[in-house]
Formats: sequence, C-alpha cells, structure tokens
Amino acid sequence: MSRISQLAIISVLIVVGIAWVTFFRPMGEHMASSPHMSAPQMSEGSLAKSTPIATGLTIPNLSVVEKLGERTFNENCAVCHGKNGAGNEGAGPPLVHIIYEPSHHGDMSFQLAVKNGVRAHHWPFGNMPPISDVLEGEVANIIAYIRALQRANGIN
Repeated sequence: MSRISQLAIISVLIVVGIAWVTFFRPMGEHMASSPHMSAPQMSEGSLAKSTPIATGLTIPNLSVVEKLGERTFNENCAVCHGKNGAGNEGAGPPLVHIIYEPSHHGDMSFQLAVKNGVRAHHWPFGNMPPISDVLEGEVANIIAYIRALQRANGIN
C-alpha cells in the first residue's frame, strides 16, 4: 500500500471519529461535567417570572391529544422552552419558531432530543440534557401540541 493511500485512510478515519464524537455520541454520558449542560434550577412559580422570546403568539383551540401534550410540556419543558413554546430568555429557545418547522426539525428530532439530549447548535443556551421521565408516547403528544402552536402562528 502506498504512503498516500495510508495517509488517505488515516485522514478518513480521523474525520469519521470527529464526526462521531461531535454528532452521534449520547449526551447523557458527559452532561454533568459542564454548568451549561443541564436545565436551569428554577423554583416553583418561577415560570410565571420567565421572559418569553417569542411574543404575540396565537394560541389555537387544542384537540384532546394536543391538550395532553400541553400538560406534559408544561410539566417537563416549559421551564426552559417557555409557556406555549415561546422560549425563556436565558434558559431555552422558543419552539414556535421557523427553525423548528417540520421540514427542518421533523418529529423524530423532538423524540431524539428528549431521549438523548441535544448539543447547542442554533441558540446560545447551552446543551439540552435528556429528559428521561418523559415517555415516547408523551413526546408524541408534546409534538402534536407544538405543531398546533406552530400552525396557528404560520409555521408549517
């Protein structure tokens, strides 16, 4: 094997290794090492004091499934992502935002975010930790709720 072939193979392996570490390693195994990798600690009632990023949102009439999603969202996600998915300044991004439209962040991306966490890539809020207490079916309800909010606000 020529020296150039060996260097090419080594280069490809290095690139694949970097891509794996950057994009595919589960978040939970290293989340505790950084202060920016966990949800903010907020006291009871602090959600009412949060500052939404998205304002003037239209709130639709919700189906039964969407209402279940709203309840689960409020219990597990709103501390960072804000009431009605409007975001929370200093804690987490709005989900009622063009970045999270279905063609850019499909439903599976929400499932994976809850299961594995997400590295910060669109917003300066730090990484999202996995949310282990929320089951796949509950995430599906949350997705239905967020998609209803998005549609009501022109995000399709």
